[in-house]
Amino acid sequence: MDRLQGWIGLIISLMVYLTDHGFGYAIIEGPQNLTVVVGSMARFNCTVSNGWKILIWLLNGDPKLSVPSVGDPIVTDNRYTQKGYNTDSGFTSELMIHDVQLNDSGQIRCSIQYNDDNRSAFLSVQINGSLNIKNINFIMKKNQTIEIVCEALGWSPAPHISWMRDNHLLDHSMYVSNYSQVSNGLYNEESILTLTLETNNALACLAAIDALSKPQSATVTVNIGETSPIIGCDNEDWRIRTIILAVVLSVVLLLLLILIILLIICCCKRKKESNYQNEIRKISGKKERDRNLETVSHSGKENYGYSEDQIARDHTSFPVKQNFYNTKQDPYVSSSSKVPNNGLQTEELPSRTTVYPVNPRKIRNVTLI
Repeated sequence: MDRLQGWIGLIISLMVYLTDHGFGYAIIEGPQNLTVVVGSMARFNCTVSNGWKILIWLLNGDPKLSVPSVGDPIVTDNRYTQKGYNTDSGFTSELMIHDVQLNDSGQIRCSIQYNDDNRSAFLSVQINGSLNIKNINFIMKKNQTIEIVCEALGWSPAPHISWMRDNHLLDHSMYVSNYSQVSNGLYNEESILTLTLETNNALACLAAIDALSKPQSATVTVNIGETSPIIGCDNEDWRIRTIILAVVLSVVLLLLLILIILLIICCCKRKKESNYQNEIRKISGKKERDRNLETVSHSGKENYGYSEDQIARDHTSFPVKQNFYNTKQDPYVSSSSKVPNNGLQTEELPSRTTVYPVNPRKIRNVTLI
């Protein structure tokens, strides 16, 4: 009996010894759930007891980094790194995921490959998009009711939008918010605040998601004045309109300059063509007049081979007796010649020869018979 009780005590002591953490190794503390924004760094810690051999980090079941107790870590993705810290109770591995992307969302698990001991956490990646108020720095009339629009674009998940006036939260009944999911899986949201102005106001639109330590904000200043510009025409709109107007005016001036240059070129070309045609007409008219003169002067009876010098020489060699006649004298000097009549009887025909004083300048057109 005493022997049996001794065996029972030995077995109980052995069981207590085997279940003690100092005999084997285990995960003392695993990673915790984390939510981060795209582009930031995610950090997870896993602490194991002394005597561990290897620690493996997995994302959605895929090994990303392995840390052996001896040697350097084995990395399968360069965006995953780790730092190790030894303590009296064990070893802590800090996993760091650099430049977190939306597809990194999922389960992060720490495993020591012993007795299926592992701990897991969930990584949530969110996107903070743009936030702006459409009406900025405008002047309104007193007691005028206005609507101010706050627009959040490209968020994941859809943000929670709220409004503040002079650093005090406004009641939800004063604004209405609606969101919609776009084709890339992100969300756009619009919030419209209805407000009656009595004094100058500094308004702020706030958009909050879990990954942000504090909400993203956009502000607007509304002043009370005599003039009331068009709502929705903020500084950015005026800047864009000014740029568009300047571009349009530049294009119009450039086109006008090109048109003026083309008109000048066309006018010069037409003037040149007109001058050329006038010259052609002048040349044609001159040629026509020369042809007419040539036709008139060339009657077919001119002797171009007989010059004035030749006439003068002939006149010198053969002087012509000048007869001056009175009214009683016969102006003809007659001589007789015999004209053959083809064997028939001939008769003497009177021949008349008139001799006038010779003028060398008028002898050019001489008709020879």
